[in-house]
Amino acid sequence: MALWAPTTLLRMRIGAHVRDDDPVGAAAERGAEVVQFFLSDPQGWKKPKPHPQAEALLASELDVFVHAPYMINIASLNNKIRIPSRKNVIQHAEAAATVGAKGLIVHGGHVTKGEDPAEGFANWRKFFERQVAEGGFAVPVLIENTAGGDGAMARTFDSLKLLWDAVGEFGAGFCLDTCHAFAAGEDLVGIVDRVKAITGRIDLVHLNSSRDEFGSSRDRHDNIKTGTIDADQLAAVVATAGCPVVVETPDEGQADDIAFLRDRAGR
Repeated sequence: MALWAPTTLLRMRIGAHVRDDDPVGAAAERGAEVVQFFLSDPQGWKKPKPHPQAEALLASELDVFVHAPYMINIASLNNKIRIPSRKNVIQHAEAAATVGAKGLIVHGGHVTKGEDPAEGFANWRKFFERQVAEGGFAVPVLIENTAGGDGAMARTFDSLKLLWDAVGEFGAGFCLDTCHAFAAGEDLVGIVDRVKAITGRIDLVHLNSSRDEFGSSRDRHDNIKTGTIDADQLAAVVATAGCPVVVETPDEGQADDIAFLRDRAGR
């Protein structure tokens, strides 16, 4: 297993989160250059099985990303959650490598009410520190910002700074979700520069509009033309991020979302 440099993921290509069983076909339907999908039940702990399209994905020109299950919470102070979370991330990184993934997206996680967030940041550090000492992850682990939760590790950018103080030196990657940032009350104007001032990098953008208002703390994605986020602000994130882009919007509008972003990017 290898370490990686912050410059690993640079090209701005656009795609979508697609169905797990046929990402190649789904990419063709949407005109996607990038695909993201799950390798196991997103609400479970099961080890991923070999993907039926592994060879096709490896042979394709698609940029592939894998999203880890939602159950994972590396920050948790509960051993029954944190320990299987660590195991699951390692298993998913190994499985992601078999489909040629450029990264594994993992939510920042949280501590519960009354617990010290500093312990959650420390748990992230211990995880990265231990795995890097053992040779690293099979693919880059990209930590994603989240929409809500007072004990969240990556909701506000103040918390993100503390998280990066803990894991940045170990080569942690970052995935910026525009809906999550908007829901958390972070202004999207100039957000790329503000994130990079903290993390030094953005490896992937989840380009989503929102069904809810600014600062709602609600994680409900919408398509670009129907959501509450100004479309020009979303296009500006794509133009300045300098990395692959994935829309995690409702399926029926994904092709239009991709076409809109390509048009605004002059592609």
